[in-house]
Amino acid sequence: MNKKELKKFRDQLELERKKIISDLNHIEKDTLNKSQRDASGDLSGYSFHMADVATDNYDRELNLDIASTQQQLLNHIDDAIRRIDEGTYGQCEICEGKISVERLRVMPQARLCIKCKEEEEKKAKKGS
Repeated sequence: MNKKELKKFRDQLELERKKIISDLNHIEKDTLNKSQRDASGDLSGYSFHMADVATDNYDRELNLDIASTQQQLLNHIDDAIRRIDEGTYGQCEICEGKISVERLRVMPQARLCIKCKEEEEKKAKKGS
């Protein structure tokens, strides 16, 4: 892969990284740093109805799940940027073959070629 292509992938990864960090900051501000009273909007600190409590809890758990998924994606992006710096970007971590440019365009944080990714998913399905 030439320097121009690597720069393009790095720029794409860094743009996605900034977006994820912004999303995580938003989730933290709106969910994690709010007390139950602030989250419910109720002055007493408790919702009046059990369904309101359930909704508040569901929203909080949903935001935590989203934050967890976003954090995992951020970790994969950071790993991809590290691989660019180390000169191993675009190389499959299992078979050490090349990851296709088409795959990297769609998923620039990809660490496995299509064949190895399919094998990994098959093993995960069998383990479930």
